[in-house]
Amino acid sequence: MAEYDYDLFVIGAGSGGVRASRVSAAHGARVAVAEEYRIGGTCVIRGCVPKKLLVYGAHFAEDLKDARRFGWNVPECDFDWAVLRDNVLADVDRLNGLYTQTLHNNQVETFLERATVTGPHEVTLASGRKITAKHILIATGAHPHVPDFPGSDLGITSNEVFHLDKLPKRVLIAGGGYIANEFAGIFNEFGSHVTLVNRTDVILRGYDHSMRDRLLQISLMKGIDFRFHAEFKSIEKLESGAFKVTLTRHEPIEVDCVLFATGRVPNTEGLGLAEIGVELDDKGAVKVDADNKSSVDSIYAVGDVTNRVQLTPVAIREGQAFADTIFGNKPHRVDYGCIPSAVFSHPPMAGVGMTESEARNKLGSIAVYQSDFRAMKNVLADRNERALYKMICDGTTGRVVGLHMIGPDAPEILQAAAVAVKAGLTKDAFDQTVALHPTMSEELVLMK
Repeated sequence: MAEYDYDLFVIGAGSGGVRASRVSAAHGARVAVAEEYRIGGTCVIRGCVPKKLLVYGAHFAEDLKDARRFGWNVPECDFDWAVLRDNVLADVDRLNGLYTQTLHNNQVETFLERATVTGPHEVTLASGRKITAKHILIATGAHPHVPDFPGSDLGITSNEVFHLDKLPKRVLIAGGGYIANEFAGIFNEFGSHVTLVNRTDVILRGYDHSMRDRLLQISLMKGIDFRFHAEFKSIEKLESGAFKVTLTRHEPIEVDCVLFATGRVPNTEGLGLAEIGVELDDKGAVKVDADNKSSVDSIYAVGDVTNRVQLTPVAIREGQAFADTIFGNKPHRVDYGCIPSAVFSHPPMAGVGMTESEARNKLGSIAVYQSDFRAMKNVLADRNERALYKMICDGTTGRVVGLHMIGPDAPEILQAAAVAVKAGLTKDAFDQTVALHPTMSEELVLMK
């Protein structure tokens, strides 16, 4: 008789948990996973995927206007939020089914209920059933942070925004990160009046300052309002159904929806981890070593719950590395250097490697190359919106250490260029590459 019910029990069926589960099972492990909401996790169910579909929908606002300059007789068009919302949610249902099927195809047993850790080798399901496993993997992700002040419960988060009954005419978005700026662009293109409120005057901290400044400039030009150095005092619901938002240092604002995009918190509360000796940091994240192992030898963690790099592809790689190392006899670790990232704002931003400030602080001697241009489509559309590409190089070796861009399709272009940065290619290697004309991406090999 087996010593444990399973070789691996995974709590959380998001991107990292699903990858770890199916790969571990493919390596021959007996695997079960518990998910209290829907299989697929934040990215698939209420994050990157439905958000990107809204971004696609929002782009049509400008595309339909621009089409007239290209000879298309496009009449005035109305936007129907309910149609897009329902189609997006239907696609989420489809993906949820595919992820569920993937687990079943790999003989991973699924429990659609909450699980807590009640011992180094034991979990307890919400139904009361106790299950033992040689290894336990925590892959519970994170949830949106909501600040605590009078009336904060009247706001929504990125979890609820995909289910709005109707499109709000006036939206206040709290935060300055990628989620805040992405939804600011989305709602603005849909025709809502958007006000973005932030505690500081810096948006997208961690991104290159030139890209941040360009996005702010374009966002203001598009009609998005910004209230900087503002803290919430209260939210009050009015008889009209609208909300009165009172801020520090600013006049009150009346809006129809308040969306909090003020960071994400690891999902460890109530899991029983601290009680059995698993170390958590001051934000509640599971502390792990380079092999994703916690302070308890049988318990591991991957993804946002570890608060290392909160990106879906990183969680997937961590899940893969865990499965290969523990069950596949192919030990390896995730390389966290040179991870590309994107902001699907309007226009989108993308970057990889060091920012200019980081490079100056770390390397001292650097060379910076830029291309500031108007995309050909924007020229004919008479749209005064400029793209900006920046390449940062080691001043001694010429090695490209950072690449940052804002403009149409920037994330699509950067994914390919990130390979060159990761490989340590030099500016000369870019210069020696013949331009692909006419494209926006040719600016990468023409920068001065």
